Formats: sequence, C-alpha cells, structure tokens
Amino acid sequence: MGLLESIVIIILLIIISAIISSGEISIAGARKLKLQNLANEGDKRAQKVLTLQAQPGQFITVVQIGLNMVAVLGGMIGEGSLTPYMLKLLSQYSQADWLESAASWLSFAIVTISFVIFADLMPKRLAMANPEKVAMKMVGILSFLILLFKPLVLIFDAIANAFFRLFRISTVRQDTMTSDDIIAMVDAGAEAGVLKTQEQYLIENIFDMQQRTVTSTMTTRENIVYLDKSFSQSQILTALSENSHSKVVICDGSLDKILGYVESHTLLMLYLKEENVALTSAQVLRKALFIPDTLSLYEVLELFKSSGEDFAVIINEYALVVGIVTLNDVMSIVMGELVSSEEEQIVRRDEDSWLIDGSTPLEDVMRALEIEQFPNQENYETISGFMMYMLRKVPKKTDFVLYDKYKFEIIDTENFKIDQLMVSLRKDKTEH
Repeated sequence: MGLLESIVIIILLIIISAIISSGEISIAGARKLKLQNLANEGDKRAQKVLTLQAQPGQFITVVQIGLNMVAVLGGMIGEGSLTPYMLKLLSQYSQADWLESAASWLSFAIVTISFVIFADLMPKRLAMANPEKVAMKMVGILSFLILLFKPLVLIFDAIANAFFRLFRISTVRQDTMTSDDIIAMVDAGAEAGVLKTQEQYLIENIFDMQQRTVTSTMTTRENIVYLDKSFSQSQILTALSENSHSKVVICDGSLDKILGYVESHTLLMLYLKEENVALTSAQVLRKALFIPDTLSLYEVLELFKSSGEDFAVIINEYALVVGIVTLNDVMSIVMGELVSSEEEQIVRRDEDSWLIDGSTPLEDVMRALEIEQFPNQENYETISGFMMYMLRKVPKKTDFVLYDKYKFEIIDTENFKIDQLMVSLRKDKTEH
C-alpha cells in the first residue's frame, strides 16, 4: 500500500472516529429537559436521543466497538505503511542500528497524536459546547451502527449486565432534580447574565418558602395590637388611631383568648354612620384562622388559598398565641420590597458594616452576609436567637459574638429583647 493510500485511509478512520466520539459525548451530555421539550414539539430525533439515554447499554457498547476497531485498524495501517518512509527519511542522517525502532515509534506517535487531537479531543469539545444539537445530528448514525453490530452489541451488553448484576451495581441513569439543583442552575444563569438579579432573588425565595417556618415572618406576640371586647367606642377609636392596621384581633381579657378579628375600615364606617356596634357582633367579628407555629410558609400559603382567608393567628404547642401572619407577610418573603412597605431589616452602612434588626430571619442574614450556615441553626430562627444561643445568657448592650469573618455586637435592647445589632468585618480576618 502506497503512502498516499495509507494517509487517505487514516484520514477516513479519523473522521469515523470523530463522528462516533462526538456522538458519544453529546448523547451522554444532552440535557433531558431540553430534549423533552423538543420531543413534545414533534422532533423525532430528540425522542430517539431520549430513548438511547434511557437504555445506554447498547449505545455505549456500539461506541466502544467502533472506537476500538478504528483505533486498532489505524494503528496497523499507520505502523505498517508509515514506518518504511520514516526509516528512509531517518537513514539520510544516520545509519545507526536503532533507526528501525525509532522509525516505528515515530510512526506510532504521529498516528496516535493525530487520533487524539482530530478524532477525540476536538470533536468532543465541539460536542460538549452544543450537546443537544450534535446529539440529534448523530443519533441516526449511531442507531444504524447499533443495528449493524446487533449480534456483537447483544453479546457484549449481556456480559456487562451479568457482571453488574453479580456485584449488584445499578446502571439506571438518575435524572431526578432537587431544589438545590435548580437553585444552582439559577445562580449559574444569573452569573451568565441570562437571569436578572431580581429574577434570581424571586426564584430562590420561592424555594425558601418550603424551608422557612411561619414564625420567621410573623408579627411577634409583643407587637400584636388587639382590642378587648369590653372596650368602649372611644377606647377603640384611640387604639385604631394610634395603630393603623387593616385587621385587629379581638380578645376576651388576654391575648391567649382570641375571639376573632375585625376589619378596621368596616368598624370605622359603622361608627361614622353613628351605629353603636359591639366588637363581638356578628356584623363585624370574623372567625380567626388558627395555625401551628411549625408550618412552613408554603403550607401557610396553601391554607390561605383553601380557606379563603388572608390573616391567621399562630399558636405553639401549649396553645399560647405567639404571633399573627397575613398573606402580605408571606408574599413579602417572595416579592420582597415589591409588596412590603416595611422598613428594611438589614441596612448596609458601608463596605464593612451592617445594621440588622434583631427579629431578622436567619435566612435573610445568611443571604446578605454570604454565610453558608450558623452553628446549630435548627435551634433558632432569627439573628436575635443566634445571639442568645451563642452568648448563653440574657443579652445586654455591648455584648458581642465573633463568628465566621464577622463581629456581631448588640447596640440596642428593650426588655431583654435585642432590638438592633451592628455587624462588622473582623480586622483579624480581613488582613489575611
């Protein structure tokens, strides 16, 4: 066989190997969700790729048969045909005994490098850049090869499956996707500029709803404004003028005996009409929705939807009222400032310090300060709870905690409650 014929055959083998290599990596790396969308739109090639992904045994077998056959054939032709020409070339410069061996190794190196670069490295990198597009172009060729080598494919596949069963190894492709996977994809999309910062924030907060309990966004017990059923009209008007809430709970002597709630505007309209209405009248009193403090925000949202309510009273395991929550409170976790009119709980003073409200949910602090986790965070839900857990005592002004690269210092308290903290970067951490 002449040199020209050998080169042409090697080039053809490289092309065949490149097709098989690109088909292998593209089908393995093609995203199932994108292929499923294409298949739903009627693309039969996408459906074929999905079929190969679901049963990869035959596909992998035919790829290995093809690649090994081409590699062996390329090595045989390369060494047999190129070695004499390499020997003739080297003989012009030396007549040493090792020239024949050197010519053989040189021929081997040329063929191997050609296959590595043009038949493996470049095709696979191109296929990885556009896996779905390449997979749909190559699926027909690979399907034909599976049919062509059917007997060999069945034999090799059966032997491989027997070994897998012997060692109890599962070869089923796992395409399940968790919320962490989706959040990682969202983060990657934001970094790539595909998603805006606000879109990333909204998507991540939706998944946060399944992790956060209702206590992380409730109005706490000490901040609940309520009316006693015995209040006179003047007392009611005074309370409503001092606290502009759309809904106010009605109690019988104490906050732990809630009778229901009233709509402030309804009550005021009746007073303007000079109607003397009792707070316990069926005309104004509405039945309150009571929920346990262990519910997630997602579960609360489902309860609001099923009950038609947008206001709930939260009780603990001892049937004591711990807070109230509204639909707006729940949605503010997702939409943030788009629906929330309250002051920000985290205010950045400068590049190295923040002012944080003591009742700020831990998740918001983690996001703002880029902290992955707090120690034993299942024991508390707010930054105030973190401070009390770490201090192991009733907190007071100037108490501080050093954690991660931050210093958490209490700057304001009221009745043993932490109102505000100053969080600053630790100098001993920023110097490194």
